[in-house]
Amino acid sequence: MLTLLLLAVGTTAQAADYSRYYAQLPVAVAQVAPPQIPNNTVSLLDVGGTPDGITLNTEAFETGIKKLTKMGGGRLVVPEGIWLTGPIQLKDNIELRVEKNAIIYFSPDKRLYVDPSGKSSRCLPGIRASKRKNIAITGEGVIDGNGAQWRPVKREKVSAWEWKAFKEMGGIEAKNGTLWYPWQMRSGYPDIASSAEKQERMRADLIRLTDCENVLIQGVTVQNSPRFHVHPCYCQNVIIDGITVRCPWNAQNGDAIDLSDCHRALIVNATVDAGDDGLCMKSGKPKANSIAGCEDILIENNTVYHAHGGFVIGSEDAGGMRRIVVRHNRMLGTDTGLRFKSGLGRGGKTEQIFISDIVMADIKDEAVIFQCDYLDRPAGSDPNAVPTFTEEQRRWAPEFTDIHISRVTCRGAKTAIRAGGILGLNCVYGITIDNSTFVYTKTATQIDEKTAQLKLTDVKLVEYKMTE
Repeated sequence: MLTLLLLAVGTTAQAADYSRYYAQLPVAVAQVAPPQIPNNTVSLLDVGGTPDGITLNTEAFETGIKKLTKMGGGRLVVPEGIWLTGPIQLKDNIELRVEKNAIIYFSPDKRLYVDPSGKSSRCLPGIRASKRKNIAITGEGVIDGNGAQWRPVKREKVSAWEWKAFKEMGGIEAKNGTLWYPWQMRSGYPDIASSAEKQERMRADLIRLTDCENVLIQGVTVQNSPRFHVHPCYCQNVIIDGITVRCPWNAQNGDAIDLSDCHRALIVNATVDAGDDGLCMKSGKPKANSIAGCEDILIENNTVYHAHGGFVIGSEDAGGMRRIVVRHNRMLGTDTGLRFKSGLGRGGKTEQIFISDIVMADIKDEAVIFQCDYLDRPAGSDPNAVPTFTEEQRRWAPEFTDIHISRVTCRGAKTAIRAGGILGLNCVYGITIDNSTFVYTKTATQIDEKTAQLKLTDVKLVEYKMTE
């Protein structure tokens, strides 16, 4: 058992020289710095935790964090074993260290995640922090959100064997057998809403950090979230380094890493295999006293396997996107490679976006796509419903501009480049793509010249005829 260590001198959590990533950037990007975590250590074993996969350890996590908080902060160590728990709330100056062969496994008992304050219509995230400074989640262990207990499943996205396995868990079929909800599950835990549809809308992210400053997420594997996996919102100085994010390819809303309205962020050395977007930048409409837009962000040396998009801006970008550099990343088997998506009511302006040295292979649809008619259609909604927009929503139109893409090599995409704006609005302009090669199987370019202006320079478009 680890003993309590009380060391007076503070230290940097998993100190690393991140300044090296900022050399030779095409635009000046404000640099990140690791959080400062005091040198105090508490093990979950020291505060009554039991890693047997049966005992609920919510209280042990809370006790360990409280103990460290009284010391001014430090590291809460999660040793080897399976740690069944409810939601975990981080405080100032706390590092959650998940050791190798340790699994934080979130309980299927949905009652544990109901917000006791009643302020949120969604459940509590697995790991959360709000208005905190100097927080870290590190280690070589696994954080498992037990998402199958929460996510709806579309019949068209699973095999007959998988569909049978879901039904054996309990749940109900809806929409003439085209949709499965985890409702009245055979695990025996009660539901927390009056209907399967209402409970589905209560799904929460696995890691959600809101209004925080000085954040490090490093090394861990994050998997099977009920919704998004890693989701910093309104945060400053965020480092995401060397993590693995994974879930089934068909996991509903299974975004991997989403930054929402964050300033100064670095995403490096991550591996993603997800059910929705991979590395995604989002921004809602500006709010009083909150960070607006995504700016000063560097994304480098990451690998994205399955995802709806490898690197994505949108669909919400109302607060704007500024000074974002994406370079030396690879995308293997994503639905789309570089994805820019938005729509009326959620659009904003992009500025100084530089994307370079990207390699792609086996892209299902488009290697590069600009889409301005994106609609969010939750599971069970009518796919044929025609949307209507208010004048207020029309004020928030997408404005994809000042985006520069270079040195992309793509081997295999149905369409190399697709772009379309909104007639009568200036939504896609000032876009350059140069010194790139795209091998496509069906369509070279699908660009609506009435609504989208792209400049292609030294771009090779090569058709690959698949043998029958």
